[in-house]
Amino acid sequence: MTAKLAAQLGPFGVWRGAPQVTPELAGDLERLGYGAVWLGGSPAADLQIVDQLLAVTSTLTVGTSIVNMWQSDPATVARSFARIDASHPGRFVLGVGAGHREATPEYASPYDTLATYVNQLLTAGVPAERLVLAALGPRVLRLAADRTAGAIPYLVPPEHTQEARAILGPDLLLAPEHKAVIDPDPQHGRALGARRVRVPYLGLVNYTSNLRRLGYTDADLADSGSDRLIDALVAHGSPEQVAAQLTAHLEAGADHVCIQLLTESGADPVPQYAELAAALGLPRRPSA
Repeated sequence: MTAKLAAQLGPFGVWRGAPQVTPELAGDLERLGYGAVWLGGSPAADLQIVDQLLAVTSTLTVGTSIVNMWQSDPATVARSFARIDASHPGRFVLGVGAGHREATPEYASPYDTLATYVNQLLTAGVPAERLVLAALGPRVLRLAADRTAGAIPYLVPPEHTQEARAILGPDLLLAPEHKAVIDPDPQHGRALGARRVRVPYLGLVNYTSNLRRLGYTDADLADSGSDRLIDALVAHGSPEQVAAQLTAHLEAGADHVCIQLLTESGADPVPQYAELAAALGLPRRPSA
């Protein structure tokens, strides 16, 4: 079943904050050949946005990245999954996770809470082959391997992908997020990427701890992040250069890469999604 899911998603999808994903954008991404759109920003447990996006597309998969276990009752989420799957069979992937200590007053025993949350979802009828976890460290990656279809790590370089694949084994889905800036000026592209990485992620202990596990130092994590860190976390350059950097995750063992395209505020992202899709060799689909 996991191989089927990986084939359905294809090698590349789009990660974007849920409020930024309109039905029109979902239709554009499907036509450009992206296999999935992943909704960030802890979408509400009713998941009404998923219905809206699936209703205007025919092949695009929609995933959550993530439903926050502290904010969303598992019974409500399971009912939402059942509703969506009844209308759009097999086209929704439920990504869940623990979120951030800094944003969650009740944050305590996150691993045990997540394990319980996963069990509640499974007991309530969410199929394991449609459930994935936001996993960074080895312990949660092993939970993903034992109980779900795989993992959707966020803010990770290809070195993490290689380590995650070793923990998950060969058969489970591995779909890391990676940021991208299309800009031929390396200084400008790096600066745009650094703004997104610095706030909020260099202030969140789950991400900084993971980056330290990968060998990044306090100096790398200071201020807006070292050039070495930003270049590892943000693919930047021409569309072809960005495509090559994103493909490094596939070479490291990923099945699917969730691309977070960064643009200047207010810019229409669709032209750059189109440039990147062409550089990635994605097959365009005819307009409806």
